Amino acid sequence: MEEMYCQSCGMPLTKKEDIATNKDGSLMNEYCIYCFKDGAFTGDISMEGMIDISLKHMKEIFKDDPGFNEQEALIKMRGFFPGLKRWKSKE
Repeated sequence: MEEMYCQSCGMPLTKKEDIATNKDGSLMNEYCIYCFKDGAFTGDISMEGMIDISLKHMKEIFKDDPGFNEQEALIKMRGFFPGLKRWKSKE
């Protein structure tokens, strides 16, 4: 099965509880619950702002990983995010 990613922040959607919801409470498989909830985006943010937030989370997750390179992660996200549905025609 193809791995699904949030089409706003790039988070892997591996757990049902991480998947967003539509206004009627049904699952919205394109986004995570942190970016989209009850049929709407949870915040008005630019793609660069989302990259900044994602980098902050990555730094926390990988704080004990000597192989984590912040600059390399930033470059990868700047290449990946423009292909996500939320950002394709925005920036």
